[in-house]
Amino acid sequence: MRAIWKGAVSFGLVSVPVKLYSATESHDVSFRQVHAKDGGRIKYQRVCSIDGEEVAYADIAKGYETEDGEMVILTDDDLAELPSTSSREIAVEKFVPSDQIDPMLFEKSYYLEPEKTGAKPYALLRQALLDADRMAVVTVALRQRTSVAVLRVRDDVIVLQTMMWPDEVRQPDFSIDAGDVKPAEVKMAKMLVETLAGDFDAADFEDDYAEAVTSLVKTKIEGGEVKKTATSTKSSGEVVDLLAALQRSVDAAKTARGESSDQSSGGSSDGSSDGSSEEGEKPAKKTTAKKEPAKKTVKKAAAKKTTKKAAVKKAS
Repeated sequence: MRAIWKGAVSFGLVSVPVKLYSATESHDVSFRQVHAKDGGRIKYQRVCSIDGEEVAYADIAKGYETEDGEMVILTDDDLAELPSTSSREIAVEKFVPSDQIDPMLFEKSYYLEPEKTGAKPYALLRQALLDADRMAVVTVALRQRTSVAVLRVRDDVIVLQTMMWPDEVRQPDFSIDAGDVKPAEVKMAKMLVETLAGDFDAADFEDDYAEAVTSLVKTKIEGGEVKKTATSTKSSGEVVDLLAALQRSVDAAKTARGESSDQSSGGSSDGSSDGSSEEGEKPAKKTTAKKEPAKKTVKKAAAKKTTKKAAVKKAS
């Protein structure tokens, strides 16, 4: 495992330097969205809902939407003024009985490993939690926000579990009216509980869905049901943004010259005129575009130029 955070547990005048590790990992089966015809990956673009333009990462800001739909844009300076979340301290606020905390509040679990200099105070804290049958309620800054968490002992290791804030736990908006429950029914329910009574062992349960998906995919691979998708010629999204911006610049330059945006100047590769302009026809100005590779566009431009020459000759 790789440590994702380093800091110290502090309680009273004692400080225990520790490393933080993710205690869990998801093995949930995930699928890709693909084109059913050829298996190509479906990509998403960052498009502005107002002007329809694709937005580069550098132009994306954080916004807070109000209840009436208004958007408040927060700058880097605004965010810098928020309460600091860079503290490297796990501050113990109090030690509470273990049965006072509703498991519904638990969010994510982390293992705490002591640095070499903190091995002894770590062991003392661990033993104190076990003997008192209590959890330590702490505050800690993780992932750019301050969270309430608890420290508890699991298999001789102190575990930090972040918790939801009280207003993040929803209350049920329904009530249950089962009517009168008969004593005989209660007795049968108790018998059922006793029949299925036992000790919990996580190894008794398996992820049947994940195993079924793995087996299905393996069968399809062995049967040759695999899409050999071609490698995309496009690289990163930023390059695509640049090409789109260049194309819009070329179209704007052509519009300024009075040309249609779907036509090419037909000039040489450096964008200059070929010197064969007729009388009354001004040579095309240089643009940032080298040349348009579309053959149909070049042919149209050439046809237009030939027609214009013929008209001038006839008039003379």
